[in-house]
Parts: sequence; C-alpha cells; structure tokens
Amino acid sequence: MYLIVAGGGKVGANLARSLIGYGHEVTMIEQRADRFEMLEEEFEHQVQLGDATEVFVLEQAGIARPPDMVIATTGDDEDNIIICQLAREKYGVPKVIARVNDPRNQPHFDLLGISPTVCATLSLLALVQHEVPEHELVHLLELRKENLEIVEVQIDQGSPCVGKALDKIVLPAGSQLISIVRNGQAKIADGDTTLEAGDQVLAILEPGKTDELKRVLLAKR
Repeated sequence: MYLIVAGGGKVGANLARSLIGYGHEVTMIEQRADRFEMLEEEFEHQVQLGDATEVFVLEQAGIARPPDMVIATTGDDEDNIIICQLAREKYGVPKVIARVNDPRNQPHFDLLGISPTVCATLSLLALVQHEVPEHELVHLLELRKENLEIVEVQIDQGSPCVGKALDKIVLPAGSQLISIVRNGQAKIADGDTTLEAGDQVLAILEPGKTDELKRVLLAKR
C-alpha cells in the first residue's frame, strides 16, 4: 500500500516509521527545513521538503498515482483540512485521515465530510472521564462513517433499571447495550443480564440519542 503522510513532526514521523516497518511504501512531507534535514538522515528519499497544502508539492510526492491513503498530521488544523480536501477532491484519493489538534475545530472537519479524524485531546479526555466516577456518561468513540457512537454509562443506585433484566428495559430506538463491567470483570450483555448499581455499561447508539439513553438508565436529577 502506498501512503502519503503530510507533516513530519513526532506524530507524522512515528507513524511513517511504523508504516514502513509494516512493509508499506510511504512518502512523508515536511515543510520545516531543519526538521526535514533530521528526517532525511533516517528516511532518505522517503521524505521531501515542502508545504503539503501546495499542489506541486503533493504532485512531487506522487499524489497523482494516486496513493491508497493520505494522512494529514500537521500541527495546523486548517492545513490538515486543505490537504485532505485536495487529496480527495482533486486527485480522487480513496481514503484520507486527518489529525485534529483543537477539538473546537472538529465540526469543520465534520461539515466538510473529512473522516475519519483523530484528536488526541478528546481521546485523553475520554480516558480521564472514564476514571472519574462522577462522570455518569462518557463518550468513548465516534464512528462517523457508520453514524454511530459508543458511550459508557455508570449505573447509579437510583437508576430505574437497577434489578431489571435487559430484555425488560425499553431502550431508545437506535441504541443497544453491548457489554457490562462489574467488579472489574467484563461480559457481553444479553437479554438475561440484570443491571446492578455500580455497573459500567457500554452502549452503541446513533448520535443525538444520549439524552434519551440517560433518561432510561440513570436516576432523575
């Protein structure tokens, strides 16, 4: 598989290094001359100097082939948007992946249909919330292409579903419970599973259904 990685910072360089290790053909683009010189010592002809938002730089990297995938990992969200748009719309690259540096910019990627995206800040936030008990519902993963998301719900003592089997709980349309963690042990949820206070439940649902799910699984505030 041939891939272009735009951005030779720590994220881009480590990604390129790993992809090459798996046997893929990779071209990395880096616009900072000092960083390019360091990368060139390791990657040699697999890294080129230039701004990946410029057409001629992308063409020098072989985007007209086209590559199987373009991955925009620069530290600038606007650049990552432009790179992905050029790759997809001008050159017909079948798959693009973008790094989102500022979570506040995620709606812009969504609006332009750039997916999937990776945001380290949101991923870390989800992990922190997962470890903090007072967060009753945590967004763990968004599957934008499938229009689904996975959330974790902490069942509290006053929940109306405590003591009920799953097949007796009426969940919102477009949602399903997939697993339960109880006393540190995880198991797949089925109709006979009875919910208890303290259970951590994973649910998959359509975006926008979280409030309905909370009304079913959590105590009224």
